[in-house]
Amino acid sequence: MLIYLRNVFKAATLRKNTSIVRYFSLSNNHAQLKGRDLLTLKNYTSEEIKYLLWVSADLKCRIKQKGEYMPLLQGKSLAMIFEKRSTRTRLSTETGFALLGGHPCFLTTQDIHLGVNESLKDTARVLSGMTDAVLARVYKQSDLDLLAKEATIPIVNGLSDSYHPIQILADYLTLQEHFGHLNGLTLSWIGDGNNILHSIMLSAAKCGMHLRVATPKGYEADSSVTAAAEQFAKEFGTKLFITNDPLEAASGANVLITDTWVSMGQEAEKKKRVMDFKGYQITMKTGKVASPDWVFLHCLPRKPEEVDDEVFYSPKSLAFQEAENRKWTIMGVMVSVLTDYSPQIPKPSV
Repeated sequence: MLIYLRNVFKAATLRKNTSIVRYFSLSNNHAQLKGRDLLTLKNYTSEEIKYLLWVSADLKCRIKQKGEYMPLLQGKSLAMIFEKRSTRTRLSTETGFALLGGHPCFLTTQDIHLGVNESLKDTARVLSGMTDAVLARVYKQSDLDLLAKEATIPIVNGLSDSYHPIQILADYLTLQEHFGHLNGLTLSWIGDGNNILHSIMLSAAKCGMHLRVATPKGYEADSSVTAAAEQFAKEFGTKLFITNDPLEAASGANVLITDTWVSMGQEAEKKKRVMDFKGYQITMKTGKVASPDWVFLHCLPRKPEEVDDEVFYSPKSLAFQEAENRKWTIMGVMVSVLTDYSPQIPKPSV
């Protein structure tokens, strides 16, 4: 009986996302994220987000700058489920996981059709027995939630209709590298109320950043996300400002951010969307009302109607540094959820 109870307790402590794991998630300024899902940054604390950025910066420093060999994921495998095409998410995950000694397995809808050829419940259990983690780029957030519920391995959101957490980590690492800190920065989002904006809204305040948002009428962020963002702003003492005027949102901002106006699956709406977003293109005129030190971010791929060439290819643009950091942050996530690794470099100023 004693052995049985000991095994039950061990299983409970190792099972991802249990209250026991959450309770012991932080100790000595070291976030214990092994076994956790990353479905949305809403469920990650301020210290956990900062820890992921620390691990990512550490790996970039040790591997890219110092040339160290770090096979931290040797013997581990990753299932990569892609319902949507991708350049940065696929390349960053495949090359990053392999660089750490692991084996990534790329699966498209031709290989695995979630919930069609096999139920999501069965798929989750099969993948749990064959791989160590899953990164899924899907249409529906509910599919990720069900995978996470049924799987016994970490599930990482590679993009869904609701959130894109791994993109936002890359954005924050880029800003941390450029400014030397995140706390006190003012972000300005000018564009669609989409999954990228949702992820920023649910995490910016946790890093001490203010957020100013401009979306056209009818394209606002989800109301539940806005309510959560307002609560986080109160909790962390930051400011959240929402408007339909792009220049008003850009006023005094350190960072101007936008994204595609027509996401995958919205192609039929392109003509209407381009008309509705008239006046939302980011130009140097937009930058004139921002802080003198303003920089520009775009998660790519970029269209000229979203940001003109003068801004996009200027020294103000951090878009390509941001794209590279997709690799280091996904590596940071995978190392954090699959190992007990501790960063070696000093903790970055946040």
